[in-house]
Amino acid sequence: MISPSQLAPARLLYIDDDEGLCRLVKRGLERRGYAVRTATSGPDGVRLAAETPFDVVAVDHYMPGQDGLVTLSQLCSLPQPPPIIYVTGSDESRIAVAALKAGAMDYVVKSAAEDFNDLLSSALDQALSQIRLKRERDAAQQALSEANARLEAIVDHQAVMLREVNHRVANSLQLIASLVHMQAAAVTDEAAQSALRDTQARISAIMQVHRRLYTSEDVQVVDMRDYLSGLVAELEQSLTAGDAHRHIRLVAEPVKLKTDKAVSLGVIVAELVTNACKYAYAENEDGDVRVSFHRGADDLQLVVEDDGRGMPKTLTPKGTGLGQKVIAAMARSLNAVVQFDPDHSGARAVLAFEG
Repeated sequence: MISPSQLAPARLLYIDDDEGLCRLVKRGLERRGYAVRTATSGPDGVRLAAETPFDVVAVDHYMPGQDGLVTLSQLCSLPQPPPIIYVTGSDESRIAVAALKAGAMDYVVKSAAEDFNDLLSSALDQALSQIRLKRERDAAQQALSEANARLEAIVDHQAVMLREVNHRVANSLQLIASLVHMQAAAVTDEAAQSALRDTQARISAIMQVHRRLYTSEDVQVVDMRDYLSGLVAELEQSLTAGDAHRHIRLVAEPVKLKTDKAVSLGVIVAELVTNACKYAYAENEDGDVRVSFHRGADDLQLVVEDDGRGMPKTLTPKGTGLGQKVIAAMARSLNAVVQFDPDHSGARAVLAFEG
């Protein structure tokens, strides 16, 4: 394993009042690859450390005037304190513990010169390795934080753009629905009027999804209770039969669905409700249409029912039959089939699918 002192000339400050030992340490550690400066008092050492950045500092405990613990405290108070190795006598474990508590990274016991250089070099190498690993970890964490911040900014920007897209799509569909409504009012053929009203309902079902998406915090899912409430209100306003009014009652749980499933379910509701309003009751007869959407034990269930004249024995399409094809296609996209309850007094359509 290559030690830090072998990778680069690490800058060492050695503080000891023994000038002879300072020279021996300087000569011995320079042979080991360190760039060494010495100071023979605590104040001089603190001054040098404040003026010049050092990779590591070694401080002797016994110094006249200002001992090692005071010097250690002043070094630790510098704006960018270096890692510090504390030097003690052989029987001074109490002082070593005090130095570690005060901020020293490690300690070395003074001994014969060459042996001391070996011990000091090993402690310095370990201290530099720990500092290098800490810096690498801090740099990696900083890089990760910056990457996460960039990713969050990208996601937020995409969400804003997606809301804007949904806003524009909803506005465009609203314009198309208005044009279809105007066209239906302009034609005199009843079949054409009926087909245009059906088209308007289908457009409204899709438009309501995009309207909910651009006002929602989550642009990936749709709150079905909120969505169906808006859709039902729009259908009730637009679907009339002569002088009669169709009351559309909704009971829905706040289930969230992905956008594509919400669109399919909304189109099915629009078709079933439109058919009920057109065919369940006599032309000038008021009548209710009930829509229920809830979570069952194993699936999601949609029920659309009325108390009208009921379903014929054979489902012969009225008009173009496009409505039944649309219902079947949307149900297939949900991996389901719309079932009609033959025992219900009016008409009752049930759709169960996995949510």
